[in-house]
Amino acid sequence: MTLARITPVILCGGSGTRLWPLSRKSLPKQFVPLIGEKSLLRLTVERLALVNPAMVCVAADEHRFLVAQTLHEAKLRGTVILEPSARNTAAAMALAALAAQPADLLLFCPADHHIPDAAAFAAMVEQGRAAALGGAIVTFGVAPSFPSTAYGYIEQGAERPDGTRNVQRFIEKPQAAVAQQLLLAGNVLWNGGIFLCEAQVLLQAMQRHAPDIYASCVAAWGAAAKDEVGGQTFFRPDAALFNACRSQSIDYAVMEHHDNVAVVPFNGAWSDVGSWNAVAELAVADALGNRAGGEIAHAHHLKTQNTYIHAAGKRPVVALGTQDLLIIDTPDALLVANVSHAEAVKEVVAKLEALDASEALHHRRVARPWGWYDSVDMGPRHQVKRIGVNPGASLSLQMHHHRAEHWIVVSGTAEVTNGESVLILTENQSTYIPLGQTHRLANPGKVPLEIIEVQSGSYLGEDDIVRFEDNYGRG
Repeated sequence: MTLARITPVILCGGSGTRLWPLSRKSLPKQFVPLIGEKSLLRLTVERLALVNPAMVCVAADEHRFLVAQTLHEAKLRGTVILEPSARNTAAAMALAALAAQPADLLLFCPADHHIPDAAAFAAMVEQGRAAALGGAIVTFGVAPSFPSTAYGYIEQGAERPDGTRNVQRFIEKPQAAVAQQLLLAGNVLWNGGIFLCEAQVLLQAMQRHAPDIYASCVAAWGAAAKDEVGGQTFFRPDAALFNACRSQSIDYAVMEHHDNVAVVPFNGAWSDVGSWNAVAELAVADALGNRAGGEIAHAHHLKTQNTYIHAAGKRPVVALGTQDLLIIDTPDALLVANVSHAEAVKEVVAKLEALDASEALHHRRVARPWGWYDSVDMGPRHQVKRIGVNPGASLSLQMHHHRAEHWIVVSGTAEVTNGESVLILTENQSTYIPLGQTHRLANPGKVPLEIIEVQSGSYLGEDDIVRFEDNYGRG
C-alpha cells in the first residue's frame, strides 16, 4: 500500500519585529542568516525536504525573490503563493488548501522556527498521519522545559484510537503564575503552530468557523494570476479581493472552535526564535553565561556576566563590566537591552516607525532579485552605494529623471548599456551615466560583480526609476 504523500506548506509571513535591528520588515528574521551561514527559512526548507522535497511557500509579494533564491540554493523547486497583503495564518493556510487537491495531506509550518533534529521532526509528523487521514486537524505540541510566558499552551485530552490525543483546549500566552501551574499539572505542551490535515478538512472547518475569511480566499484564489520569473512559478491571488479579507490567526479563527483536533507531542529541541533571549540560547555560553552570535570574532566580553553580543558588522563590539544585557550591533542601528525586556523590542520598532525612521523597516544593505546594494554614504545631493550583481544577472533597462551616476568596477566583469553604447568594464575601469540616459548593468561573468556607484542630483529616491525592460516582472 502506497502512503499518501504529505505536502509541506511553509508560512513565510511575519515581520519579526522582536528581533530588530537584525530583522526588519524588508528582511524579516526568516530570511536573515541567523544560524551559522543559513537563514531560518533555508533550514526549514532543508528539514521539510525529508518529508517531501516538493513543497509550497506562502509569502509576501515583496519577499518573492528571497523565497525563490532560498529554494534555488537548496536545490529544490516549490510552488510560491504570493499574498498581496498580510492577513495572518488563517488566510495564508486557506490559500494553500485551495491550491491543493481536496484529499491532499498538507503540513503547515512556520518559516522561522529552529528544529535541529530533522529526522525526529519527520518521525513526529508521521505519527499524525493516521489521525489526519481520519479527518482530524493534527497539531504538534512541544514538551515544555520551563514555565514560559512567551508561548501559548495546548492542554491534552483523552487518548484517541489513532495513537494521538484530543486537544482539550488552547491556552493563550499566560501570566507567570499561570504558566507555573500549567507546567506543574504536567498535561500541557507548548503550541508550536504546526498543523497536519487534508486540504478539504481545513477548508470545511474554515467554512464552518470563519465563513467570511473562507469566502474572501475562495474569491481571491478564483481570480488568481500565474507567472514565471527566473524559472520560478508564482501564483498571485486577486489583490482587491484578498485585501478585503479579515486578518486573523488560524488558532482564533478555527482551532479554538473546532471539535476534531488531535495533538502529537514533540520531545526534541525546538525554538520559535521569537526574542533575542531565544537567539542567545542557541549559542554556547562560557562559564559566566556570556554568549555571542553573528560575526563572533568581532564580539568581545571583558568582566561581563550573562551578556549576549550579536555582531552583524565588521567593527569590534566590546562589552565591559556588563551583566544581563543584550547587545545587537548592525551597520546602521544598535540595540542595548536588559534581558528582562527582550519581549518589548517590538515597542522600539513602533516608536521608530512613529518617528518615521527608515531604520525601523529597512536595512542599509538591501536584497534585490539580481543581487544587493549597500548605501554607504548619503548627503543632500549625493549617495554612494556598493552594488553586487550575481553571475548571469542584470538590473532593469532604466533611466532616472533627477540623478546622474558614476560606476567604478571593484571586482568582476560588468556589461554596461549606456545609451546606444554597450561597454565591457573590468576591475578599476569606470563609466558615467548622464541624467536621463537609458542604461543597464549586467554581470556576464561566472563570478560576482561588485561596483561602487556615486549618484548626484536633486532627488535620490529609489522611486526615481523608469523601467523599460525587466527580467523580474517589475513595472
